[in-house]
Amino acid sequence: MTFADAKQRFSNRAADYVRYRPGYPAAVLDLLRADCGLRPGHVIADIGSGTGFLSELFLKNGNRVYGVEPNPEMRHAGEEYLASYDGFSSIEGSAESTTLEEASVGFVTAGQAFHWFEPEKTRAEFRRILRPQGWVVAIWNFREMETSFAKAYEDILVKYGTDYTRVRDSYPKGHDVQNFFLGAEFPHHVLPNVQFLDWEGLAGRLRSGSYIPQEGHVNFAPMMDALRELFQTHQEDGRVRVEYATNLYAGQLPVERK
Repeated sequence: MTFADAKQRFSNRAADYVRYRPGYPAAVLDLLRADCGLRPGHVIADIGSGTGFLSELFLKNGNRVYGVEPNPEMRHAGEEYLASYDGFSSIEGSAESTTLEEASVGFVTAGQAFHWFEPEKTRAEFRRILRPQGWVVAIWNFREMETSFAKAYEDILVKYGTDYTRVRDSYPKGHDVQNFFLGAEFPHHVLPNVQFLDWEGLAGRLRSGSYIPQEGHVNFAPMMDALRELFQTHQEDGRVRVEYATNLYAGQLPVERK
């Protein structure tokens, strides 16, 4: 998978993504206030901002947010979703080339996107746009895997997904994030997060994955049949519980050696 390919993977997923993906717990802000001194006056560059879930968290905190998104469909979905916030600016750019001014932001953030970035070019670009003592924040919602529902859902992704295991294996571990920060210390927190989804919501949540076959693909119909059986087995009062662990990493890039 090339990084260029990654920028286009969600072109046909934007509607399902904005409707059915989980957001981020408000407790993320509490942790960033405590660990990084986050204040409403800080300017945020949200990289790979997509449909705007993470940007909205900071907008509600009173921050000015530049949402940098390379994919046109996802960028337009984010513009629509965040249209009521005066503090949001939508930017056509990428992690490697944000188009933002030098030393213009206090925080660079990425929600569900950091693993798509090309590390060396991204590190150089983040250094360029961050103010002195600025912070880089990476957040992922990882599905919890311990329940019988979660294990069966994972089996569906592995069996029917187009390249699910390759995408899954690209998600960074703690040591990968540490490599990005060049060994510098960084806080890592894990927060609980949960969705309650009816059948339409679960189907939309599945379809939002970039690795999910679309209608007309040979795997689509059997995949949806398997998902419906899973829903019927585990639903209570017409909904299933999907649990996540929201992982938050925050760090400061070491000063570049000349």
